[in-house]
Amino acid sequence: MPIIHARPFDYRFEPARSALIVIDMQRDFIEPGGFGESLGNDVSLLAAIVPTVAALLALCRRHGITVIHTREAHRPDLSDCPPAKRERGAASLRIGDPGPMGRILVAGEPGNDILPAVAPLAGEIVIDKPGKGAFYATALGEILRLKGITHLIFAGVTTEVCVQTTLREANDRGYECLLIEDATESYFPAFKAATLEMIRAQGAIVGWTAPLAALAAGLET
Repeated sequence: MPIIHARPFDYRFEPARSALIVIDMQRDFIEPGGFGESLGNDVSLLAAIVPTVAALLALCRRHGITVIHTREAHRPDLSDCPPAKRERGAASLRIGDPGPMGRILVAGEPGNDILPAVAPLAGEIVIDKPGKGAFYATALGEILRLKGITHLIFAGVTTEVCVQTTLREANDRGYECLLIEDATESYFPAFKAATLEMIRAQGAIVGWTAPLAALAAGLET
């Protein structure tokens, strides 16, 4: 059983009963012209982690770890998007509005695609989620149960919103969760730092955190 030198203490897991969940590595959040930039954010901060996420995917694939990707995506008629979600904030483009990469956060639009560098391989699971957390209104819980998954490794964006929400949902369901520190990012560095501290506080009250190098060392030594 691999041992990962993580914080606040070592994380042990069985690859065959583990899954990597890569959260929302979508053009709408990471590329210029998407929803993230319409909110006034510097999307280059998120783009910087793409090589690390790609390396994490390759590592997990080599070791037979189930790979699951998520996308925040709404139906074209927005019937699964609460008005409060669409209207909140001061975005120049709102969910469903036409933008440079198609309608914002709408399934099937170019901006809703996962970046090519971290795209799913044939046969990998992709979860379209209408909320921040990947368990809400999706089949993720049933998929993990049927596969006998007990441990989850997390990456993606943004750390304090969709990543943390999904990780906390998973923790409440009894999964042992590890967040890869350099494979997640926020538009606000202070928010990422605070989230990492919250997750691993009080003896891993929500989960563990570790850099990709620690995961690789545990799997490949």
